[in-house]
Amino acid sequence: MGKDGGGVLGKIRFRILDMAEELKIATGTKEEKYRSLMAQIASVVSSEDDLIANMANVAAMIHETFGFWWTGFYRVCEKNPRQLVLGPFQGPLACSRIPFGRGVCGTAWAKAETVIVPDVEQFPGHIACSSASRSEIVVPLFDKTSGEVTAVLDIDSAELETFDDPDRIWLEQIAGLLG
Repeated sequence: MGKDGGGVLGKIRFRILDMAEELKIATGTKEEKYRSLMAQIASVVSSEDDLIANMANVAAMIHETFGFWWTGFYRVCEKNPRQLVLGPFQGPLACSRIPFGRGVCGTAWAKAETVIVPDVEQFPGHIACSSASRSEIVVPLFDKTSGEVTAVLDIDSAELETFDDPDRIWLEQIAGLLG
């Protein structure tokens, strides 16, 4: 124990930076849920400058709010910039790496635009990380300086035709907070 009687742990101070202790999930329409979620995500990411930490919280917040099958990020691999590597996610086991231009994630990365897939079985070259995935949306994240894609937000649903234009609009705004 230290001279102050509190030991090493007594000297450590933690500071919580403007972060809610729990996610408040709105009831109502998809739009109302996204509106509430967006405000909470903005608050969480504004007080943290580590991208991985923010990706982890954002994946958890989206996943918990909507109950999607899989919600997470793939990042452009530093060692091999022609691959995406698995980042923070919520859901079952996932593919670890995805080549540029392959599958829905690689396609969104190559096109540098959001890709919505109503039925993954109809998407040419779909990479089936989970046979339970039925529809998918992938949203690129862009570096604010270079404009290059640095990661993608990938969300899978166990239901067909889950994602639409309102999802795209809101998820692109969320991705913009992380880029």
